[in-house]
Amino acid sequence: MSASRLTRRAFAAGLLAASLGSRRASAQGFAGLGGEAGGFAPVVPGRKLIFPQDHGPHPDFRIEWWYLTANLKDAAGNAYGVQWTLFRQAMAPGPQREGWDNQQIWMAHAAATSATAHRFAEKFARGGIGQAGVTAQPFVAFIDNWALRGDVAMAAATLSPLDVTAAGKDFSYALRLTSDHDLVLQGEQGYSRKSERGQASYYYSQPYFTAQGTLTLDGKPVEVSGVAWMDREWSSQPLASDQTGWDWLSLHLGSGEKVMLFRLRQKDGGAYFAGNWIGTDGRSQQLAPDAIALEPLGFTEIGQRSLPTRWRVQLRSHGLTVETKPLNPQAFMATSFAYWEGPISFEGDQTGVGYLEMTGY
Repeated sequence: MSASRLTRRAFAAGLLAASLGSRRASAQGFAGLGGEAGGFAPVVPGRKLIFPQDHGPHPDFRIEWWYLTANLKDAAGNAYGVQWTLFRQAMAPGPQREGWDNQQIWMAHAAATSATAHRFAEKFARGGIGQAGVTAQPFVAFIDNWALRGDVAMAAATLSPLDVTAAGKDFSYALRLTSDHDLVLQGEQGYSRKSERGQASYYYSQPYFTAQGTLTLDGKPVEVSGVAWMDREWSSQPLASDQTGWDWLSLHLGSGEKVMLFRLRQKDGGAYFAGNWIGTDGRSQQLAPDAIALEPLGFTEIGQRSLPTRWRVQLRSHGLTVETKPLNPQAFMATSFAYWEGPISFEGDQTGVGYLEMTGY
């Protein structure tokens, strides 16, 4: 890689850090996501999501992401987790400028986790120069040689089939993702509230992927298969200024049903809860905030942080209580904006697997 390329990558990383990670951002919610969004498009209820258009980027909004997690096993029954995420962040509103004047910054994370190892990598790119981007049709999301790519047979309504690839120090993976279920609208028909004060995102998922492929961890390739979950969100101000971080879970229930839920923590000790129960037929039912209860059961010390890596989850409206445990309690993403994210399993009224993401600790 040339010195020029390194300098440009460092420049992109610095710009993103200045946008999201400055001291000023500490008063704007986690990673600055609660900052004022003047000039960017608002998220409003009632907007109909349209596919394949909404698989692509929304540069009129300040931030969005394409986010994939997979719970996998090898032939011997050993469990693994895989994560792939591409973020787009606009430095300024307005018409898109060409080349190096483009105001988009791209950031990507990839990770692979086993019971004894957690490997991750981070990439940055500047928009407008062809190093990263997303197209809706044919669907491709990429940064350098990492890609989430639909083939010619991909159906817009299912976002299937897809191929996902990434590689970092001591890990790589290549997976094929398929689903015969339509996409699921989260929140209220795709309008996902994040507070009582108007913060929201547009949010849909494909929680019914099956995954199959090869995972290489510390130089040892294994054939793996399992289930995967993809989330798509975009917004201009997804958090309120007093929201310090979130606890998010995706659950693949043994019954075939799916659950997405999150808790957004506030500086005053309060929290905003939201989630959806997704049936085996793909129908999505929004959960009432007071129907969700999350209780930390166990903590993991990582550096100066104490992280709640075991949880009791109760969904009173559906009579569900489960207790989660991490595959690897050390699944910490020491990236530019550090967070914990890793595969989990759970037991109780139902058993299954899923993913846990925690920010702001």
